[in-house]
Amino acid sequence: MPFRVFSLAEAAEFLHLPEDTLKELARRGDIPCERQGGRLVFRHNAVDEWASRRVLGFNQEKLSDFHRRSTAKYHDLSDEAAIIPALMKPEWIDPAMTCRTKTSVIHQMVDLADRTGRLCYREELLESLIEREKLCSTALAGGLALLHPRNHEPYMLEDSFVVVGKTISQIPFGSPDRSTTDIFFLICCQDDRIHLHVLARLCMMCHHTSLLLEMRSTSDAAELYRLLVASEQQVIRQMKPA
Repeated sequence: MPFRVFSLAEAAEFLHLPEDTLKELARRGDIPCERQGGRLVFRHNAVDEWASRRVLGFNQEKLSDFHRRSTAKYHDLSDEAAIIPALMKPEWIDPAMTCRTKTSVIHQMVDLADRTGRLCYREELLESLIEREKLCSTALAGGLALLHPRNHEPYMLEDSFVVVGKTISQIPFGSPDRSTTDIFFLICCQDDRIHLHVLARLCMMCHHTSLLLEMRSTSDAAELYRLLVASEQQVIRQMKPA
């Protein structure tokens, strides 16, 4: 993702700007861009940095307008719809994290999130995760933690996603029963509605199926993904009326 090159249309969608506005910014030299074969192209790193400075400089009115236009992508949130295939991929699972502290877990999970290609603002996500953990740990009983940022901002992500990490060693992560943690989900959603649905679905999977036990029996990312898909299907079947 960091080395991706956007076309004019892709950059406009990424920045939530009309193409004509983006063309005018490029014409005035107000946004970093290049010309290749007569067409405008925008390098992700340069545009990302420009956009971050731009958002941070917004006044309240401009920020509110940006939020209205940076709407979340649609996902089917009905009970019978599977969300794991839409929000997760096997390559977004790290089955053997070497972290030994809570801080290192958070940083490594953000690194994993960055590899999805859906994360636009890495440092903002990291800061928001740290702030959320200061409020109250996201660790639950059973060796599980459901990390998520304090705020859900559409502009931070290209789309909602979930990444999964499993540590080799048990980590003190602030579980209410004071147990250690070894399975970590990082939930990154574009709005509260998607977040709450994903959070509920993952809790059902982890607490009403044998998912956690089965996840601890393998260190293969593809197998972990298969277990997650199977667990979700089990939960969906359980919710269907008899």
